[in-house]
Amino acid sequence: MAEIVSTEIVYSRWARMILATIRLPDGQSTKRDIEDHGEAAMVLPYDPLRRLALVIRQFRTPPRYVGADGMILEAAAGRLEGEEAEACARREAMEEVGVRLAQLQPVARVWSMPALSTERVSLFLAPYAEADRVAPGGGLSEEHEEITVLEMPLAELAQLADAGELTDLKLLLLVQTLRLRRPDCFA
Repeated sequence: MAEIVSTEIVYSRWARMILATIRLPDGQSTKRDIEDHGEAAMVLPYDPLRRLALVIRQFRTPPRYVGADGMILEAAAGRLEGEEAEACARREAMEEVGVRLAQLQPVARVWSMPALSTERVSLFLAPYAEADRVAPGGGLSEEHEEITVLEMPLAELAQLADAGELTDLKLLLLVQTLRLRRPDCFA
């Protein structure tokens, strides 16, 4: 098994970039980059009666940098701030889409990009009712997120998934999991 021999922090701000020296099983050494910014949680709130989901559209610089338009459809998400994943999911749902969530349905705890990043995301589905929309959402002004909140028909999200147009992998996983668990919501 490969082992990490040493690490050096080469950049530190919102995330840290670490250069790791690795000893491979055959004894050779190599270098690997690590992007480190901690754990996160993501939640897809869905209304089973009205067959809707709350999602966000937000500008993301890396996709724009490589030529995409950068406006990505996502579920509410954020980094854990010294709290459990469930508390983070509830906090982010309130901040980003303005919904109060009672029940969270765990989906998975996944590595978002294991070749580069330490980020592990706890994914949740969460039923809500129209009365649970208690705030406008849109994110915190001091975070400059410029979030657009969308309440979309689940059938439309399924069509986007089938057409290969849900480009955030985590949202795609959440939509497909909901389709498997609650096909009645997509009828």
